[in-house]
Amino acid sequence: MSEAETYYLRRLTSAKRPEHRSDCPFFRDQATNRVTEVRSPLNPAEPPAGFFEVPRPAPENLAQRPEEDLTDDPAHKASIPRLARLLWRLIDAADLNRVPPLRDRPIPSSIKDEFKALGQAAAKIEIAPGMELANALWTHAQALHSRQVYASLRRLAKKWPRGHAPQAFLTLFSPAFKGSMIEVPGCDPVRVANRVQSPSTRTNLIKGPYLALVVVGEYPESRGFAPLRAYAQPIYSGRRFVPVDGEFERIVLRRLLEARRRLHTMDIDVAIEKPVFDRLTDLGPCRPDFLVEARSRETGEIRILIIEAVGFDDESYRAAKAVMLPRMEQIAPVLPVTPRDADSRRIGSMVMNIILS
Repeated sequence: MSEAETYYLRRLTSAKRPEHRSDCPFFRDQATNRVTEVRSPLNPAEPPAGFFEVPRPAPENLAQRPEEDLTDDPAHKASIPRLARLLWRLIDAADLNRVPPLRDRPIPSSIKDEFKALGQAAAKIEIAPGMELANALWTHAQALHSRQVYASLRRLAKKWPRGHAPQAFLTLFSPAFKGSMIEVPGCDPVRVANRVQSPSTRTNLIKGPYLALVVVGEYPESRGFAPLRAYAQPIYSGRRFVPVDGEFERIVLRRLLEARRRLHTMDIDVAIEKPVFDRLTDLGPCRPDFLVEARSRETGEIRILIIEAVGFDDESYRAAKAVMLPRMEQIAPVLPVTPRDADSRRIGSMVMNIILS
């Protein structure tokens, strides 16, 4: 193709541009909302490669192909937003997707403890060569509204490594979001340039709370820095930032925590993990919903159990779970639980029966 035949498409994302009405034939929900289509057991979820960054400097050659792992191309159905995988990486590094035995943490955690763990993990992650994520991470929206984030980012930008775009991040506890607006308790909401990405959509509503990761970078329309994108991950609660894929998983985790407490009184330590990335097996990768590890304080015997929250009943969902089941069984025995089990309040007893058998 000659230079004269080369075309470039520009996506207009200004917040001032009105959307088509929902009944208009040209209406199309923002492509950035398609996370529910890709958070399937069959689609791999690997840790993001490279530095903890989203925006990249504009290529010198306009036809240059971007680095594959650093793009969020919603046209590829199997893609997972990079911002989502960065948040999962931070959660995993902070151990927030793991609940330790009661003996190791007898005092209930608080929202302050969860954010403190995120900050400590950020000190071990690089946002660019020689640049700690902790130096460009805030955990309250007031830092954005007071323009502290912009001032710090302008100062850091002077020494930002060549080949990397200056950027900062906020992790925010949010009860709800709508469109490009994120609600924050005790503070004005945060608006980002694009629609908030989340597994919670119109067709798959997952109520809050959420842990939102917001990236701040250069935005031409603001002639400086502005919040560009955000990903809102549903979590168990404000005291436990354990990520969940739906309301049913919140119920399952609640029952597992109850079983953990009962087993603790029987001299059995129980740890619970919510894997955010795939585990490799001889049959292929898989991602269990929950991993439960029980250890007897008397005998030292350890038992591992996988809990699969089977919350949907459609054919494609069951087919995906059927593919994953043999892979997960290579890791540990699998206990599928359903909403019917939750309604009967028997999930805890089912888990305890296997561990005590």
